[in-house]
Amino acid sequence: MTAILPVANQTEIFYPSADGEPVAETFDHLYALLTTLEVLKQYLANRQATVLADQFLYYSQGFPKLRVAPDVMVIFDVAPGGRDNYKLWEEGQVPRVIFEMTSAGTQDKDQVFKKTLYEQLGVKEYWLFDPKGEWIEEKLRGYRLRGEIYETITDSRSEPLQLRLQVEGQIIGFYREDNGEKLLIPDELAAALQQAEEQVEQERQRAEQAEAQVEQLKAKLRELGVEPNTGDI
Repeated sequence: MTAILPVANQTEIFYPSADGEPVAETFDHLYALLTTLEVLKQYLANRQATVLADQFLYYSQGFPKLRVAPDVMVIFDVAPGGRDNYKLWEEGQVPRVIFEMTSAGTQDKDQVFKKTLYEQLGVKEYWLFDPKGEWIEEKLRGYRLRGEIYETITDSRSEPLQLRLQVEGQIIGFYREDNGEKLLIPDELAAALQQAEEQVEQERQRAEQAEAQVEQLKAKLRELGVEPNTGDI
């Protein structure tokens, strides 16, 4: 693991939270980043964990230039919630899983520099997602740490997240391993909510129709001179 260097009397060192660079290269990359962020945030909402996106990860105290900005990183055993940036020496936990939305333009950096850095830091899993299929034919490729070396993941499973990953067009689909349930993206959640509301409305209308039919039957009984009892109908 790369050493986290303690430096005394460095309280005035400034660690920026932005560099003015765009969040993502294209809309497809941005959409993949945002959906991954939101899905994993919801999935880990009740856990002692946080999910950060496109924020600086500082890995050597006293050296603000030693930083990287993973597209999405998942850190366990830390306080939930956002941060302006993430300093390893303050948080005490290395990200467990990192996702990079890669392209032909970032291939070398993602496949060489970042892969080597994450390997040295001890990031358990590193996933590369190429939404346009520019250099990863299958679009999704993962690496899992075995000892101190990354090995290619062959089963499309994330061990730390206990999720199965699947390419679904320009985004990553996530499925729970315990019950196979898909983690819905915001658009899918909105559609599911609308469907549920429509079902509730249909049930309400059926109940009203049934009540109207009951009243009609009671009226017919009264026409025949029979006073209906509530339990008779």
